[in-house]
Amino acid sequence: MSRSSACDVAFSCSCGTMRGHITAQGVASGTHAECFCHDCRAAQLYFGQPDPAPGPVEVLQTTPEDVIFDTGSEQLALMKLSHNGMLRWYAKCCNAPLATTARTPKFPFVGFIVKRIANSDALGPVLTRGFVPGPEGKQSHKGLHHAVLRLVTRVVRSRLTGRWKKTPFFDVESNIPVVMPIVLSQEQRVGLYD
Repeated sequence: MSRSSACDVAFSCSCGTMRGHITAQGVASGTHAECFCHDCRAAQLYFGQPDPAPGPVEVLQTTPEDVIFDTGSEQLALMKLSHNGMLRWYAKCCNAPLATTARTPKFPFVGFIVKRIANSDALGPVLTRGFVPGPEGKQSHKGLHHAVLRLVTRVVRSRLTGRWKKTPFFDVESNIPVVMPIVLSQEQRVGLYD
C-alpha cells in the first residue's frame, strides 16, 4: 500500500456500541506491527480475550489525534497493569481492548489493536515485530528501524503542528487521562503472566 492510496479505516468495539475511524493520514504514517511482549499478552488476558501466545498482539502504531470516536466515546475506559505502566484503553460496554498510549499526551503515540479494525488489509504489511521469543528465553526485534523512524517522524510532526492537543485520550490542559484508570495490584497481575 502506498501512502497516497491510504484511506480512513473504521473500528468498533466487540458489541458495536463504540465506533470510530483512524484517519487516512494516521494509516499512511502508521506502522503495522506485531508485539510479543508479556505486557501486551497480559492485557489481552485481563480483558478476557483469547490468549495470543505463542503469537503476537497486532497493532497499528500511529498518533492519538488520528483516532476519531464517532459514537460511544462515553464507553471509553482505562487500565494500567502497574502504577508506572502504559495506558491500556478499552470499551467498558464489552471489555474490548482498543489501544495503548503513553502516560502523557506530550508523547503522541498510540498502538491501536488491529483486531478492532474492520479492514486490516488497508494497513499494509507488518513492518516490525517486537520482543520475538527465541532460544533460551532471549528476545529479538525485527524491522525495528521502521518503527523507530516512523515513530520519530510522527511525534515530531504532531508536536510541531500542535496536533497532539487533539487527542481523544487526555485533557491536555491538565495532562491527565479523560477517565481514571484501574491500576492492577501485584496479586491481580500474577496470574496474567503465567
